[in-house]
Amino acid sequence: MTSTAAQDFRFPSAVYGSRIARAAELARVAGLDGLVVTPGPDLRYLTGSRADTFERLTALVIAADGGQASIVLPRLELAALSQSAVGDLGVQVLDWVDGVDPYAIVAGLLPSRARVAVTDAMPALHLIPLADTLGALPILATAVVRELRMVKDGAEIDALRRAGAAIDRVHARMSEFLIVGRTEAEVGEAISAAIEEEGHTEAAFVIVGSGPHGADPHHEVSDRVIEHGDVVVIDIGGPVEPGYNSDSTRTYSMGEPSAEVAAQFAVLEAAQRAAVDAVRPGVTAESVDAAARNVLAAEGLAEVFVHRTGHGIGLSVHEEPYIVAGNDIELTEGMAFSIEPGIYFRGTWGARIEDIVVVTADGCESLNNRPHGLTVLG
Repeated sequence: MTSTAAQDFRFPSAVYGSRIARAAELARVAGLDGLVVTPGPDLRYLTGSRADTFERLTALVIAADGGQASIVLPRLELAALSQSAVGDLGVQVLDWVDGVDPYAIVAGLLPSRARVAVTDAMPALHLIPLADTLGALPILATAVVRELRMVKDGAEIDALRRAGAAIDRVHARMSEFLIVGRTEAEVGEAISAAIEEEGHTEAAFVIVGSGPHGADPHHEVSDRVIEHGDVVVIDIGGPVEPGYNSDSTRTYSMGEPSAEVAAQFAVLEAAQRAAVDAVRPGVTAESVDAAARNVLAAEGLAEVFVHRTGHGIGLSVHEEPYIVAGNDIELTEGMAFSIEPGIYFRGTWGARIEDIVVVTADGCESLNNRPHGLTVLG
């Protein structure tokens, strides 16, 4: 992608400016002197930058007092900076060359003995020398940044809608790819191509879990040949510009399923629907998890649901809020996350149903709209 194309997919500069200002405010409320954000989803959220982490430090420094933000980066990365919104935000650009200590530059932008938080994407390669220069170990900025990224604005929700529609189009074509006699790897390769054809910039992940492999929630693909009678879990997703992700799972049966499989899948479908129905502002994340889990438990399937019910999604495939027991955070309008209960019978078969939902004023909007039932192919 050219730099011009990258710029076309940024949000307006004012969006990033308000995000940086809000980050400074939240840092101040948290009792911090500043935030140091290295390349990754947090930097992309705050500036639109697609920079990568290298051995040379690039870091956005946000002072909690609301003063001018600064970005410290190698001089040889200045051209890449034009693909971000930094030039339109009044951010001070401090470039450095080999032989200069970039950690001293960062420390010089902060008060003496500053209490600093760093993004959780900062590698130890940079964290340790920064801590040595500051004279104190920074804390993680997760609690601050999650307050920014958890609640999506209208433009972000529109981007997630586009991503959801794009992955729905891939599931709608599954009969083209999922065929008896093909290996999981062959099916996965065809699905990956379709993910890009339908508007994603790449396939971030492709799970083709056939037969016993469907009982492994994080199976990817293998050389196993798909057979008649298999139940197949297809979990797929990827980013759509400007970088917001899709993630949707549907389960397929290669021929008519047995009565037992059909009955257990019907319970899973009811559990997923119960969790979606439970979503609304003010309820806790753990109560949504419980809504799915209780349906499965009532039918003796609690022990085969082995993971949380969902995860937040946005610039990262997995982010806050997590829909899991013990998470008492209250849902807020604009939060986006998956609802994806599953059942897994080790050595035989598994199934999962996953939609991305966005919390609305009185419930939620599902961004995935393909049929939820056990789709029979072949």
